[in-house]
Amino acid sequence: VLSLELNKDRDVERIHGSGINTLDIEPVEGRYMLSGGSDGVIVLYDLENLSRKPSYTCKALFTVGRSHPDVHKFSVETVQWYPHDTGMFTSSSFDKTLKIWDTNTLQPADIFHFEGTVYSHHMSPVATRHCLIAVGTKSPKVQLCDLKSGSSSHILQGHRQEVLAVSWSPRHEYILATGSADGRVKLWDVRRASGCLSTLDQHNGEKSKASSEAANTAHNGRVNGLCYTNDGLHLLTIGTDDRMRLWNSSTGENTLVNYGKVCNESRKGLKFAISCGCNPEFAFVPYGSTIAVYTVFTGELITMLRGHYSTVNCCVFQPHFQELYSGSKDCNILAWIPAPRDPVPDDISEKSLPQRPLNPAYEDAWSSSDDEG
Repeated sequence: VLSLELNKDRDVERIHGSGINTLDIEPVEGRYMLSGGSDGVIVLYDLENLSRKPSYTCKALFTVGRSHPDVHKFSVETVQWYPHDTGMFTSSSFDKTLKIWDTNTLQPADIFHFEGTVYSHHMSPVATRHCLIAVGTKSPKVQLCDLKSGSSSHILQGHRQEVLAVSWSPRHEYILATGSADGRVKLWDVRRASGCLSTLDQHNGEKSKASSEAANTAHNGRVNGLCYTNDGLHLLTIGTDDRMRLWNSSTGENTLVNYGKVCNESRKGLKFAISCGCNPEFAFVPYGSTIAVYTVFTGELITMLRGHYSTVNCCVFQPHFQELYSGSKDCNILAWIPAPRDPVPDDISEKSLPQRPLNPAYEDAWSSSDDEG
């Protein structure tokens, strides 16, 4: 991850004629990627290098284009693969609909209609006992759509303004996090009648710091991005107060990691990503026309990935190869690939290489001696 760079040998076929808002790579093989554009178009890419040549273009396999009878009328804000197989994917749009697509026929198997613009939706990556899609719309009520019954009767009430971001916990299948324009982040257990478990408070309950109106807010602005760490133990949130915060998801405590100013001018949901399979973990956050890479637990800004010509709207991490893909208003999807390392000649033993001091954050505090117990 530390050596990610714009790869001159890898291109993603340019299909979109307008900005790209959302990307998703299916978790089964990590091979197929969806993208959604601000003109309603959805494209499905194959990321695998079938040519086996060093430089290649990721080809678009299918497009739900402007002429498709079921194309979204307005901007597609979120696309997501069905977490358990690639035969189905979902998309939601400013045209007030959420569509469930059959990948093989490219026909909608179901369409859910809402009263307002849809900003975000999410299916649980781990659920086995429910098929609920959480949907954030212009309404302060969080909608839950049941794939099995086709109904969207279940609602979660508690926010005061539109819901810009929703994310299921990757650890507990009934736990949902939502972020709203009211500055609040709520955690819900969707089995409970009241629903809301807690409202995250940036001041951790210290009354002296919170003026009465700012009590129990996660951000002093609109909360427009949420992402759980891979193990579900922490939640990263981002707001239009130019702040990013890391929360302990079981206690709801603000861990007070300082990321500095995280520029965020998006009026809608911001799609950022957290690495998976590396230690420490990194956050990839759209930052103007660049992508800022932070260490999640220390808040350090590691690097800025530059390559887009306009605002970056989304990025997605491919864990199998530790790659990053980003989509922008400039209509391009860029692939960020780890730079190949220079091989160490055989005659040099590892020992004689200059030893870099280990960053204390990575040191192991574990001790195997019995006398300490």
